[in-house]
Amino acid sequence: MRKLLAATAGLLAIAAAWTVVSLLDGGGTEAAAPATPPTTATAAITRQDLVDTKTVDGALTYAGERQLSTDASGTVTWVAAEGAVIRRGRSLLKVDRKPVVLMYGTLPLYRPLQQGVSDGPDVEQLERNLKALGYGDDLTVDDHFSYATYLAVKAWQDDRGLPETGRVDAAQVVFLPSAVRVTDAKTEVGAKTGPGRSVLTVSGLRRLVHVDLDTGDQTLARKGAKVTVELPGGEQISGKITSVGTVARSSGSGQGEGDGTTTVDVDITLDKTPKTRLDQAPVEVELVSERHKNVLAVPVEALLALREGGFGVEVVENGATRLVAVETGAFGGGMVEITGTGLAEGMRVGVPAS
Repeated sequence: MRKLLAATAGLLAIAAAWTVVSLLDGGGTEAAAPATPPTTATAAITRQDLVDTKTVDGALTYAGERQLSTDASGTVTWVAAEGAVIRRGRSLLKVDRKPVVLMYGTLPLYRPLQQGVSDGPDVEQLERNLKALGYGDDLTVDDHFSYATYLAVKAWQDDRGLPETGRVDAAQVVFLPSAVRVTDAKTEVGAKTGPGRSVLTVSGLRRLVHVDLDTGDQTLARKGAKVTVELPGGEQISGKITSVGTVARSSGSGQGEGDGTTTVDVDITLDKTPKTRLDQAPVEVELVSERHKNVLAVPVEALLALREGGFGVEVVENGATRLVAVETGAFGGGMVEITGTGLAEGMRVGVPAS
């Protein structure tokens, strides 16, 4: 019963306000009600489906975080600020005042591209970007680095303040699938950089929620399952689990106090864009644990904490009351599943007056 601990705190407060007596028949399911019942309101026992849920902590972040490096060598003279959105044709940073430019593509720039290079998809990728940026009116987008490609590259280099060589390499361009958001600058103005050195951490623009889910709760995370996310300020947005990790990760020492925990990565896509712009904002995610079908249920506040342990409900019939011990099951939507001797749909149980 996944929310019992949370519910118990509230139930004990209710119990303190109600006078509850012990079961009288030594193991039976009923007990005499107080002589002057404090109940001034009732609720019906209903038969319905209940969805058991569990709330876990997560963080609102951005999709597709990755580290960027460049082949540029020299002194960093400008770097994109944290939170900046960089789109095609814009600079990620400048080294010795020469820009390192973002272009769109899935293939890394693994070789210099110039006249005479063998045909390949990386050439087509470059040409597609040159066309999109307005260079090469006579350029045919294909896998061949032609003279028209050479002229388009030189025109682009001239506009960007790069040496007009007609040759493109990884000191000038970084290919990424789409626009990115800078989440962290790994370098600063005045710092030295060189080939392979990490300069930026970037992510995609799509917001998502990430959860480090305890492996004991792994059954709660099913790809495609609907969830509810509560954001800072109380905003609630529905979402869907889009990724569940297959590799468990351990944290902590695993010895004595602060024992380590083992978690799996869970990513959730939100159904709409949240109002907050914060990165790594703490959120709460409500996961569906189990659906209990066609069960008897009462409002949670109808439960009474019994002196000898467990819970009961106060059944109200024909102006009289009797206390019935119950077993609780799923909690969901302010209702709780109950089973107990003689209980049936439609009976009335006492609840605190509102």
